[in-house]
Amino acid sequence: MPTYDYEARSPENACERCRDGFEYVQSIHDPHLTECPYCGAPVRRLVSAPAIGRSKSKLDDRAKAAGFTKLKRLGKGEYEKVY
Repeated sequence: MPTYDYEARSPENACERCRDGFEYVQSIHDPHLTECPYCGAPVRRLVSAPAIGRSKSKLDDRAKAAGFTKLKRLGKGEYEKVY
């Protein structure tokens, strides 16, 4: 089930949870939330990037643990060993 980000429409009338924004797990077929489930203040859904796959830093850590060498390009034909 996807996780959606919401925040309060008017922070001055909202609780601490929805003022700072919160994540809410719901089916893609469920209607969007219109009010905070904690305090009832009006909320709006935020557009956020999907979390697909793994992060690049984790990929680098796994490659290093597997014994691979990472090179960083310095210029034309010049490389520096990162690890």
